[in-house]
Amino acid sequence: METYVQLLLNSLQIGAVYVLFSLGLTLIFGVMRIVNFAHGEYFSLAALLIAVAVPWFVGLGAPLGVAFVVACVAALGAVLGLGKLMYDFGFRRFQRDMIGSFVLSIGFALLLQGVFIEVFTPASRKLPTLVSGNVHILGAGITLQRLVLCGVALLVAGAVYWSIVSTRLGTALRAVAEDHEAAMLQGIAYQRIAMIGFLIGTALAAVAGALLAPVAVISPTIGSAYLIKGFIAVVIGGLGSIPGAIVGSLLIAVIESVGGYYFDPSIATIAMFVIVMVVLLVRPAGIAGHA
Repeated sequence: METYVQLLLNSLQIGAVYVLFSLGLTLIFGVMRIVNFAHGEYFSLAALLIAVAVPWFVGLGAPLGVAFVVACVAALGAVLGLGKLMYDFGFRRFQRDMIGSFVLSIGFALLLQGVFIEVFTPASRKLPTLVSGNVHILGAGITLQRLVLCGVALLVAGAVYWSIVSTRLGTALRAVAEDHEAAMLQGIAYQRIAMIGFLIGTALAAVAGALLAPVAVISPTIGSAYLIKGFIAVVIGGLGSIPGAIVGSLLIAVIESVGGYYFDPSIATIAMFVIVMVVLLVRPAGIAGHA
């Protein structure tokens, strides 16, 4: 029993970050019909900036918690600025162009990785523990820090889902994702909504990177691994589907946690790709997607 609870807790803490990352990826696809392969670099930049800024603020005398919060705000602003720049000078010109946006996003990803390695150096970084202590649930253990970060990630994901379902902006985003031409005929400003959707997706990747920064070893290429898993999650769940992204992310987290425990991480990775192939053969639109 303790083993199963432990695996469940591990899956939740991994899946919470995957959910945020995948929500951003699928939101951008739904609104603009592009797959942004530079999405992982937003994740990397947020984590790298926090890993550099927190020790600097602490060195100036700021408490660790305050330093982390200030660094998160600064990192979010920087990532949003980068996202706006990439949208204005790149993605805006390739909306609903799968091939053009694919080539553009791959180029952006390679360029940004090179810049990150040059600026931040290839060295890995690790933040000090923000919240000490452990929590035990039905015999299974989890650090208090991971539990808090998991809770924040789930709250952010819940807020985004509520906004998409219940607000005017969410209605506009869903209308554009369903049929952008019909939405424009109803008076929805497509270009403005597309930009907002892109920036929300960018912000979600940044928040995911910020929440992972205290519990992971940060390197300039960390976003690439999360991009692959996030892309697998949205393919399984259905590109453009918010519920699908959530289901796919949690499924990937369970596979990674259970497979890593009973076998090894490489077997878990192989299982992910096998499931993707099965889904594409049986239901190409994904679990919750539509044609």
